[in-house]
Amino acid sequence: NASVGFGGSCFQKDILNLAYICECHGLKEVADYWYSVVGMNDYQKSRFVKRVVSAMFNTIRNKKIAMLGFAFKKDTGDTRETPAIDVGRGLIEDGARLAIYDPKVSDEQIAMDMEGMTDNITCYKSAMEALDGAHAVTVMTEWDEFKAYDWKEIYGVMQKPAFVFDGRNILDHEGLKEIGFIVYALGKPIDPFLKSAEGA
Repeated sequence: NASVGFGGSCFQKDILNLAYICECHGLKEVADYWYSVVGMNDYQKSRFVKRVVSAMFNTIRNKKIAMLGFAFKKDTGDTRETPAIDVGRGLIEDGARLAIYDPKVSDEQIAMDMEGMTDNITCYKSAMEALDGAHAVTVMTEWDEFKAYDWKEIYGVMQKPAFVFDGRNILDHEGLKEIGFIVYALGKPIDPFLKSAEGA
């Protein structure tokens, strides 16, 4: 499945263990390959942040960005190595105010994961509260409920232009565009508005 990056407590650790084993057996090139997988995972997260910033007129300072999902995958409250941490930190470093909603992750867990940045974060008990007045929404976890939302209603409560950055490719992108959203989805053709904003 598409994602801003892989998470969870095991996968990255397993890759690094595999790289270490390769090094121990004198397979430097193979080890370098596996290290590059971890490097590409980090790059994908920073690339996502840069796309958000460049699409939104190269500044997200004091803009409210709703983050739907914080867990590393749906149906869990597990946030270990979740891409939402690095993406959230990147957005805050660029001046954004984060509005986070996740149906299973507690406010306390988010505060621990985002230590030192909580002044720029508000956690919400409902997605609509997080989305109200937001300039953009980033989808970080593939929760089924996100697909069932009334996106026309969401569009009505967001700032315009309203941006959707679908980091899990779970939404109906054509439907969102028809409503009026400017949409970015991983691995999909870039919205003409985003191309012009980035000078592409």
